[in-house]
Amino acid sequence: MTLERPIAPDPYELLPTVSSFSLTSDDVHNGEPMEATYAHGSVGGDNISPQLAWSDFPAETKGFVVTCFDPDAPTGSGFWHWVLVNLPASVTRLARGAGAGDLGDAFTVRNDYGEQGYGGAAPPPGDRPHRYVFAVHALDVERLDVTPDATPAYVGFNLAFHTLARAVIRPTYQVKE
Repeated sequence: MTLERPIAPDPYELLPTVSSFSLTSDDVHNGEPMEATYAHGSVGGDNISPQLAWSDFPAETKGFVVTCFDPDAPTGSGFWHWVLVNLPASVTRLARGAGAGDLGDAFTVRNDYGEQGYGGAAPPPGDRPHRYVFAVHALDVERLDVTPDATPAYVGFNLAFHTLARAVIRPTYQVKE
């Protein structure tokens, strides 16, 4: 059963415009379906975060935040899969599986599964392909003033005031009926 509803806007189209930089991945690609490796266990996936690498961000960048958001989730507010906060400016790559690992002083806030760390794609079976917006936000501060118990929305609110530039990859995922 496909849920009939309009396609949600890209969340970053609703925010003030910022410059962009390069975001690449060996694992996920813009507009292409992701492998089950990066899907949640509830739909038979391995729940492993993809490899990501970024470059050409503004020279004044002092830190990064990495997020993954599904704007197509049938919730009215999308679904946050991953919010990794306070990566130092010296980190420009995350290995496959980094969403479950120790990242020094960086931390993840609770995703919409209610868990710390990466939570893979899990659209309703039979629904149209969902977009998974992986974004790296270059910050004008070393650290956002948030704690691990912050909500993804609160992190996003703080990002609105500290994002110099943003790089995005938008793969898709679908669970067939």
